[in-house]
Amino acid sequence: AVRLACTNLTLLTSSSVPFSTCISSSVRQRDPSFRRIWDLSLLVAVGPFDRGATKRMAHSVARANLGLTEPTKLDLPKISFAAKEIDLLEWKGDILAVGVTEKDVAKDENSKFKNSLLQKLDSKLGGLLSDASAEEEFTGKAGQSTILRLSGFGAKRVGLFGIGSSSSSLTYRNLGEAVASAAKSSQGSHVAIFVPLSDDSSAESKPSAAYSVAIGAGLGLFDDVRFKSESKQVVLKSVDILGAGNGPEIEKKLKHAGDVISGIIFAKELVNAPANVLTPAVLAAEATRIASENSDVLSAKILDVEQCKELKMGSYLGVAVASANPPHFIHLSYKPPTGDVKAKLALVGKGLTFDSGGYNIKTGPGCSIELMKIDMGGSAAVLGAAKALAQVKPSGVEVHFIVAACENMISGTGMRPGDIVTASNGKTIEVNNTDAEGRLTLADALVYACNQGVEKIVDLATLTGACVVALGPSIAGIYSPSDELAGEVLGAAEASGEKLWRLPLEESYWETMKSSVADMVNTGGRPGGSITAALFLKQFVNENVEWLHVDMAGPVW
Repeated sequence: AVRLACTNLTLLTSSSVPFSTCISSSVRQRDPSFRRIWDLSLLVAVGPFDRGATKRMAHSVARANLGLTEPTKLDLPKISFAAKEIDLLEWKGDILAVGVTEKDVAKDENSKFKNSLLQKLDSKLGGLLSDASAEEEFTGKAGQSTILRLSGFGAKRVGLFGIGSSSSSLTYRNLGEAVASAAKSSQGSHVAIFVPLSDDSSAESKPSAAYSVAIGAGLGLFDDVRFKSESKQVVLKSVDILGAGNGPEIEKKLKHAGDVISGIIFAKELVNAPANVLTPAVLAAEATRIASENSDVLSAKILDVEQCKELKMGSYLGVAVASANPPHFIHLSYKPPTGDVKAKLALVGKGLTFDSGGYNIKTGPGCSIELMKIDMGGSAAVLGAAKALAQVKPSGVEVHFIVAACENMISGTGMRPGDIVTASNGKTIEVNNTDAEGRLTLADALVYACNQGVEKIVDLATLTGACVVALGPSIAGIYSPSDELAGEVLGAAEASGEKLWRLPLEESYWETMKSSVADMVNTGGRPGGSITAALFLKQFVNENVEWLHVDMAGPVW
């Protein structure tokens, strides 16, 4: 639930663009390229990316713990990032990783590199690089690498890492991840990554490239071993970024990268935690902990069942009522430490810590009920963004982070198909499918967000399988009636290397959502299921508030 948690607050921290999200990052473990959760593009130089005494999520809340499982308390590895201007031949350490494009590794008639930098490095190594690249058919394609173990040279290992035919924030991030993976395999503690930039690269692009490489390297080291009895320790201590220049701007970028990495890893851990460990109460406790650790800019309000009843959140409470674990409505508020607030924004995340489907229980092949711990991926993205934002401390913006946390279970008191629930804006909903529960919780969360006086809302949710069918496992769908907000989010996605696709809010499809006994049903037919889900959410957003919905069901895992 966090690949998408990928929310990119990159532009949110910019004085020129008040807000933007870009779901970033995935929490998926099977492919490191999906392991990002969102991005806040800011940052640098040499700061350990766990900044402060932040502990990895330990879930210390007192509770009856099914299975007696407790995650091991672990500190994030302290890795320093630094941008340096140094001759590659002079660098000393464990791995010298040289990023190359397909053009960079082109050879002449003597099978020697045409690229002057590679010529120089290959000459120093007695032609070993050119020979190895030929033997291993290394052509610089993205994902390719060839690594030499050396003696008598400044670096113990020298490797070429392909980034393909073009460069982007995604290719640079993947470069960082590939090098981090090599460092883990070889137990390297000091690594240098040369960033391949074109001769006409702008001054602005160099810090951004270094930032993306640092994000990739930091996330590439992450392994969630909290629930394993044995695990290897990460030994990587420092990453030098070469070829991108140095100075205050790039150092700031690298510092921000550390803040973002800590937020992304926090979100990944939330998604990975099993439902018997991460209950709604524990999710609320984690949110409260974030606020207490950053009390200069963050405050927390947790609403219990009675307080939610007072706010008439019948849609949310209807989902939560069947579970023995009570719901917790989470509201974190970020306010800048100094200066005036020029924009008020909200991030709303779906927070189903487990989804059985309710009476429309998930059954049969492909139902993935065993993965339904990830149904809180939207909330993980939102809380990860809160953690990162609290460390970055952008000025001029107030941000509300809202999660209606609960479980969707089955009991004699549970919501039944055919029941009618009433949301906090007074609209009634005929529940024709209890497994379309996420939108019911989001309905009241969106109403609550609008009541905070915000100008823009972005919600993130693992909402529909229909979106996965439409866009596949690695692309999130976005919906918005606002071209301006959609443009901001898509721009942030491009800057951070995330994959989003804008889908239509086809109003004519709303006909399938009409009920004969209530204002609406909670799900239409199979055709256009992701679109009708977005149209449902739209009913709970004030017309004067810009709103964007991210359906991250595919990239979350």
